[in-house]
This record gives sequence, C-alpha cells and structure tokens, in this order.
Amino acid sequence: MKGWSIRKKLILFFLFATVIPFLISTIFTYQYTKETVKNRFISTNYQVIKNGSNDLSDYLNEIANITKRLYGYHPFIKVLDEGVSSDLGANQLEISRTLLYLYNTRPEIEQLHLYIENGHDSYTAYNSKVSSRGKYDDIYTQPYYSYLNKNHKFLVIEPTHEIYSYNNLSTLIDSLPNQVISFHQRIDEIPSDKLLAYLSLDINMTQIQSISQRLYNEESEDFYLMNNKGKVLYSSDSKVIGKNENYAWVKALTSQKDHSMEWEDKSFSGVLMYEKLKQPFEDLYIVKRIPYSVLYEDARKTALMNVLIGLPFLCMLVIATLFISVRFTQPINVLIRNMKEVEKGSFEVRFKSLGNDEFGVLGRHFTSMVETINDLIERKFRLELENKSTQLKVLQSQINPHFLYNAFQSIGTLALKHKAVEVYSLLTSLSHIMRYSMNMKEDIVSLKQEVDHVKAFLSLQKQRFGSKFEYELNIEKEAELMRIPKMILQPLVENSFKHGFETRTGSGKLLISAGLNGEELILTVSDNGKGIGEQELNQLKTRLQQSYNQTDEHIGLQNIYERLRIYYGDHASMQISSQENHDFTVVIKLTTIEEKRDSDESINRG
Repeated sequence: MKGWSIRKKLILFFLFATVIPFLISTIFTYQYTKETVKNRFISTNYQVIKNGSNDLSDYLNEIANITKRLYGYHPFIKVLDEGVSSDLGANQLEISRTLLYLYNTRPEIEQLHLYIENGHDSYTAYNSKVSSRGKYDDIYTQPYYSYLNKNHKFLVIEPTHEIYSYNNLSTLIDSLPNQVISFHQRIDEIPSDKLLAYLSLDINMTQIQSISQRLYNEESEDFYLMNNKGKVLYSSDSKVIGKNENYAWVKALTSQKDHSMEWEDKSFSGVLMYEKLKQPFEDLYIVKRIPYSVLYEDARKTALMNVLIGLPFLCMLVIATLFISVRFTQPINVLIRNMKEVEKGSFEVRFKSLGNDEFGVLGRHFTSMVETINDLIERKFRLELENKSTQLKVLQSQINPHFLYNAFQSIGTLALKHKAVEVYSLLTSLSHIMRYSMNMKEDIVSLKQEVDHVKAFLSLQKQRFGSKFEYELNIEKEAELMRIPKMILQPLVENSFKHGFETRTGSGKLLISAGLNGEELILTVSDNGKGIGEQELNQLKTRLQQSYNQTDEHIGLQNIYERLRIYYGDHASMQISSQENHDFTVVIKLTTIEEKRDSDESINRG
C-alpha cells in the first residue's frame, strides 16, 4: 500500500470494516431466522391441524351418533325385531316416518339405506322420498356389510366415492355424480347381540370441506384427509379425492413417531405434518404439506430487507469516505463566501445549515447575526419611509398650523363672548386633534395621550350624530401608562364611523377598552355597525397578511397592522371578528412598549 493516497486507504479500510461484517451478519441472521421461522411455523400449524382433527372427529361422531337415536325409539326397534310382514301397512308407515326423520336431521345427508335382517327387507331414502320395499337376500355381497358381520364391528366408514343405489332402490339417473362418504352401521338387539338391521348414511362433503378449508392456505399448502391405507377422503387437490395415494411419503409419515417430518423428492420439497383423528376414527389422518418456498418466505424477506437496508448504507459509507477529505474545509469555504457577500452589501445567507457540530453552531450564529443586521436595517428604512410619507401627507394638507391655532383661539373667544360654550368646546377638541396629528416629534406616546386624542375625536362625532350615537371607554389606570405607537386607536374609531355608522339606520354604539394581561396590553374597539359577512371577513384577514401597499392613501387596518409588525414583530397581533348587520370588533394584543423602547428610540434617532 506504499504510495497510496489517504483516500484509497480510507476506502479500503471502510470496505473491510463494513462489508465483511455486514455479509457475515446477513448470513448468520438468515440461518438463524430460517430455523426460528421453521420451528414456529411447524408449531403453529401443528396446533392448527390438531384443533382441526378434533373438529373433524366431533363432526364424524355427530354423524355416527345419528343411528344411536333409534335405540330409544321402541316402535321402530319393534318393527326391526318382528319384521315388516307382521303388520305390513303400519310397519312400512313407521319405517318411512323414521327414515324421513333421520334424512332431515342433517342437510348433508344425501341417502339412507336400511336393511332389516328379519325378512331381508330393504328401504332407501333419497331426494326426500322413501323407496318401496325390496328384498336383499345376498346382503353380504356388499363388502362393508360383510366386514361388519365378520368382525362384529358397529361402524365402518366407506371413503369418498360416487353415490350409488343400494339394492337398486334409489333412482339416480337424473342426478349428477356426487361424491359422498358412507357410514355403515350395525343395529343389534340390546342387551343381546342379535342382529336386527344395517343402516347406511351417505353424506356429502360440504361440512368436511368447510372444516378442512380452515386448516390450510389454498394458494400455497396441500391438505389431505386419508385413512391409514392411503385412501383420500378429502384433499385440497380435488383430482385425488376418493383415490389411493401411493406416494412414498404416505408410508413414511404413518411410521413416524413425531408429528412432522421433512421430505424432498421430484414432486415436493418441504415439511409434512399429520395428526390422527380420535376414537373411533383413529385410522383417519389429517396431513398438511408446506413447501420450503412458503416455509422460508419470511426468512428470505428478512434477509432481503437486511440487504436492501444495508446496501444504501454501504454506498453512503463509500461516498462519505470520498468526501471526508473535504469535510472540514467545505464549511469554512462556505462561511468565507458568505462573508464576502455581506461585505458587498448582500445581507442574505446562502446556506441552510453547516451541520450539528462546531461548524454548525458557527453557521447558525453567523446566520442569526446577518438576519439581525438585515432586520434592523429594514426596520429603520421602513420606519423612515413611513415617517417621511406621513410628513409629506401632513405637509401637503397643512395650512400654516400657527395661523389655524390662532384662528381657532379667536373663534373660541368670540364663541365665549356670545355664550356659545358648546361651540368653544368643539373648537377646543378640533384644535387638540390637529395639534396631536401634526406633532411629528413623537412617534411613541402613552396610551393616555392616544385615548385623549380619541376622546376629542368622539366629542366632535357626538355633536354630529347627537343621540343616535353613544360611546363607552373602559381604560384601566395601569394601562394608561403604557407606551404605544402613535395613531393606533384613532384610525380604528374612524373606521367604525366610515364603514359602520354612516350607512347604518338606528343608534350606534362604540366600545373602547384597554387592559393588561401580565406583560401583554390588550386594546379592543367594537361597534354595533353594519359589520361584514364571513366571506368579506376572510378576504380582509388575507389582505392583512399581505405586504403593506405604500400607495394606499387611507390610514386603515392594514396600515395599523403593518406598523405593529414593524415595532413588535411576532409580539403583536390583530384579531378581527364581525357578524353582518350586527357588529365589528378589532382586538390588538402587544407586549408593552417599555420592553422595546430602547431599540425603537435608537432606530428613530438613527
């Protein structure tokens, strides 16, 4: 590695330090996950087929126990014992009634066959009908009846087969081929062992299919219900139902002591599980085959997920290695470039973040410093621009203030000589309004000064509207000392007259209140004017959020809101609410001007 660059060495080191451990970890995880998943899968599925074997055993027992009901029905047993010929009419009626009763006990019963030993009589019930009497002398040519007789068994199950006619008594010509399982049972006299009859019940596969389908996944697993000779009673593969399975795994499975085994041949590769049914069906097995492709699917997905997650990180490590040589110089270069831009007068930071380390802290402080400088410059510029604009408007509309004040004084003196005190009061209010408005030396005033100015304005409006207008002032003493920007309240009051009272019929009322909530000053101006609708209110709120239009020649809500934002930033808010033909309310919340006076005065002085 002599002569290699640091970059190559770092790349090689990181590859050995990350790729090899990653590969070993992935292989180990896959093997471990595969065995864990297999064991859990086998355990879970064995429990499923065990519960399924119980359900199938219970169901088959229900069918087998149908015959036992007959032992408690003495008229029918008497007919079996004495033979049908002893009273042909009554006994045949009794047989028909009993067979139809049994036929209708379960919807899955397709056919019943009754053979009576005394007289060798035979009957079937099929399609809800009972056949006529037939003779069945060669009864033991039927292999299952012969098996019951020779082994003295009480029950034998004939595996799945196509339904057939017993003793040619059932008409099956018009019926479609229907697979059934037959329960052949011997009926003896109690307490002796005298044979009375044989009863066969053919049941369709609906219930067995319903129970079995809950025990396997049709898309990925194989299921068999078979006897110990390999005859399939039911299967997920309908082609093998009723046939003998001669696969080698059948013999191997029945010789196993465990309930599962692994099997692999040309047709199948995976795990087989089985469970015997309970007495008296212990020669029946439930078998479930699960391919390895299904068994290890979760393990493969986990391994693939690990690889997919790990590969991007490996790529990121390689990329990080390539750029690690410039990691410490790049943030410095970024800061230098931005400092040069600031030197040129561009107060705009051209990066979002330099990270979370010391460079990141330095970058955030630099960004904060530039934003503060930019904000101070912008606030000073906007205040100066607004003041110049206001001064210009005042100068444009001003008519020698001293001349006006002297004229007001002369008119007031004349009014007093003529004892017109009310005229003198109105002139005094007007004079106070003009002095307050034309005083450009103060931009920050006490709330009391602003309220006195509003009182003078309201006294003139009261003279104008008379009894049609009332106003109420609720100003807390503590709030009067608070300092606020000049001309904040008066435009709101004037707005109430311009848009609320002048076009309204009936008496108008104006409420002005001010109070402190901790360090927050709350000013409220509310009138009962015509108000505005919800749509117009939303439009007004939207316009307030837009930049102030310097060409706007009236002092309105947008002007006030913009001035508050200049002085207070995010520490001031204006809330507007209104109901059409009912009211209009403006609530201003701001932190006390004392907290910001120093900075504002410095701006004004600048």
